[in-house]
Amino acid sequence: MSYSRFEAMRMLGARLSDELVILSLGGAVDEWYNAAPHMRDASLFQQQLGCVTPEAFGLAVGLPHRRIVSLDTDGGLLFNLGILATLGNERPANLFVVVWDNEQYQSIGGPATHTAKGRVDLAAIARGAGVEKAFTAETLDEFDAHCAAGLAASEPYIVVAKTDGILEPGIGRKHSDGREDKYIFVRHVEKTEGITIMGPSEHN
Repeated sequence: MSYSRFEAMRMLGARLSDELVILSLGGAVDEWYNAAPHMRDASLFQQQLGCVTPEAFGLAVGLPHRRIVSLDTDGGLLFNLGILATLGNERPANLFVVVWDNEQYQSIGGPATHTAKGRVDLAAIARGAGVEKAFTAETLDEFDAHCAAGLAASEPYIVVAKTDGILEPGIGRKHSDGREDKYIFVRHVEKTEGITIMGPSEHN
């Protein structure tokens, strides 16, 4: 059974306000910015597969008082399963990880990932790596319940969302490039944390 990633994003977005979000590349970027427009400034997409949850982990360590959300993918997580061992050992209390598992590398045309054959269980791999709170959500109701639990948890929490491979039709594309997105995100962190991360440009 699978369900709409966009609808799952809308459910998650409705629960977010002050969190920081790192998300993966591909169609999930445009879907997220449309599903949770109020989180636009607080969200940053990572172009390298395998780097989404590690980047979110870094933020969680650097800002331990703030909830960090990683919106990873099956393809991305499979590129760097070692991050699960890091989470199992370091146990960041403020990190909630969602893995959009549509069983394909959607951004390059849809070739199957290892989860497509039904034998590779990412939640079980996470538990084996020491992340005790790691689950698979087969329905939207299950996903929503795990979002509530994960956002309130005091240990790393992972939910693997078994979504379909259908991009939400008719949504708008983001009108910004990677550099602009970086500054939008960093300035948001600076403002909400009352800190300086990047000073004025040397070209000003």
